Amino acid sequence: MPTTPATEANSSSNGSAPTIMLELVDEDGSTIGTAEKLAAHRAPGQLHRAFSVFLFDEEGRLLLQRRALGKYHSPGVWSNTCCGHPYPGEAPFTAAARRVFEELGVSPSLMAEAGTVRYNHPDPDSGLVEQEFNHLFVGMVQAPLRPDPEEVGETAFVTAQELAERHASAPFSAWFMTVLDAARPAIKELTGAAGGW
Repeated sequence: MPTTPATEANSSSNGSAPTIMLELVDEDGSTIGTAEKLAAHRAPGQLHRAFSVFLFDEEGRLLLQRRALGKYHSPGVWSNTCCGHPYPGEAPFTAAARRVFEELGVSPSLMAEAGTVRYNHPDPDSGLVEQEFNHLFVGMVQAPLRPDPEEVGETAFVTAQELAERHASAPFSAWFMTVLDAARPAIKELTGAAGGW
């Protein structure tokens, strides 16, 4: 992946784990500062910029991922195709495309903005809080997936009906339904009325 000033500033050249910084925002989504990633998620949480991606195959099925068991936040639960945080100064669209490639080893063949949603979701298991101003993206994936096992435990393409059944029986991320519902108008536009989304 190409580097940008934002990604360059957040990479480590000496092999040690970099300190990941997030962009803090106000209720309108305007940048007001930065905070270290874990600190921003400690209760009560600091409002920060995030993104959520929903990618579909040519049959209109949504790509879900089950988060790797080693992740410090919401491990082992199902969620949308990809989610994460832009680096300070990084455009949300750029960050979303970057993380899809980093996590799933594929670049979206199409991706468009689908609005924003603001939420506050505590995670009772970890005690962390998702206090986020989230930029939504919908699109398509047409190339074979190559998931990074440190990020992704499992993937599945599901219809709307299959998602409903899976959601009723398997653990999902606390934010999943909030971001899915907010993205539905754009999803319906992408997949068409027959998709059932």
